[in-house]
Amino acid sequence: MMVATDESTSRNAHPLVQALQDEKTPVVKALVQTLTDHFEEQTCLLAICPNSRAVTKAALLAAQEANAPLLFTSTLNQVDRDRGYTGWTHDDLIGFIDRKADQLDLDVPILPCLDHGGPWLKDRHVIEDYTYEEAMSAVKQSLESCIDAGYELLHIDPTVDQRQPDREPTSIDWVVEHTLELIEHAEAYRRGQGRPPISYEVGTEEVHGGLADRDKFERFLEGLDAGLRERGLDDAWPCFVVGKVGTDLDTSYFEPDTARDLTTRTKPYGALVKGHYTDYVDNPDDYPLAGMGGANVGPEFTEEEYKALMDLVDLEHKIGKTSGLKKALREAVVESGRWKKWLHADEEGRAFNELDEERQNWLIRTGSRYVWSDREVSTARARLYENLDGYRDAEGYVLWRIKQAMMKYYHAFNLIDFNSRLERVLLPTQEPA
Repeated sequence: MMVATDESTSRNAHPLVQALQDEKTPVVKALVQTLTDHFEEQTCLLAICPNSRAVTKAALLAAQEANAPLLFTSTLNQVDRDRGYTGWTHDDLIGFIDRKADQLDLDVPILPCLDHGGPWLKDRHVIEDYTYEEAMSAVKQSLESCIDAGYELLHIDPTVDQRQPDREPTSIDWVVEHTLELIEHAEAYRRGQGRPPISYEVGTEEVHGGLADRDKFERFLEGLDAGLRERGLDDAWPCFVVGKVGTDLDTSYFEPDTARDLTTRTKPYGALVKGHYTDYVDNPDDYPLAGMGGANVGPEFTEEEYKALMDLVDLEHKIGKTSGLKKALREAVVESGRWKKWLHADEEGRAFNELDEERQNWLIRTGSRYVWSDREVSTARARLYENLDGYRDAEGYVLWRIKQAMMKYYHAFNLIDFNSRLERVLLPTQEPA
């Protein structure tokens, strides 16, 4: 269970967390080391993006059912100082998790993490045409906000340089230099605030990050290692390195051989490979077998949220009532403009209504996560739940659908009852004298 703490931080007091952390080793890094030492090629950690209140609550329920650690990994688009599209600051997210965990009487380690902390990886940086200096300053302030809120891991990801010609990969030297800059800033701030050690994740699965080539991946690791040593930041060596393992926005097959190769390259540094774009992956069972340390899943769960709500809209119509949720979602997604970032090259410049109907439906489904907190959408959703009162536990159905999607990964990653296995390693029963 997450317990209440002072106003400046939210720490997890679960016995397993207490057993993992010490004065020098942060929790997630210690957990990754435990995977390497005791559960090699057996278990892969699941990280869930808290991209809506329903997804966040369902994740808490799923982790409790699985009896496994829960890593929440929020992007700066989702949760940030400007409240992101969820309406949450970093403190707000931690507060929501604390309250729900207490209400649900949870007894699992809950580890908040940052995903994709880097310049121009937040839509606002691009839309408002931030300069390099403005983007880096904003990211540094967001890192500080995460540290203040009690995040356990920061993904440092300066792999996009908006000044580069379109689709040109960022140079490895540039990525290394600015990864070091952001880690150094975060560590200086953390120490200045008297905060305990935190874990780091680095790299990207995107081609624009320049790490898709395995030789460049190796150069990145070597450069990062040398740079951290020069700065006296050996203890801040990341526990996860994001690798391009076959999955991206348009593909769903995980490449075990690629993952094994990248794992072989990262393990000498005390790190494991983390996969992104794991949503709807074809072969999740292969992740632990290939030695993967973790995998992020996000859009899949909010798409399941959308599908569940559309089921309820169909039921609502059968009883002769209309909430207007479907219309409100479509209008909000189109108005947000965020659907444009997912357009294919041959769709650029076309109005939403000019796209194929199948593409429109996909963009609304995947774009729904951006607008759940929109006033018209939340009002229509509340009306839907009210209309179904007496016919269906609407919220319960939505949470169940999302939780079922999560449980698929808890099973595939061999995380069922993983807390008990951790306890046997970390909290062995003392034999009587």
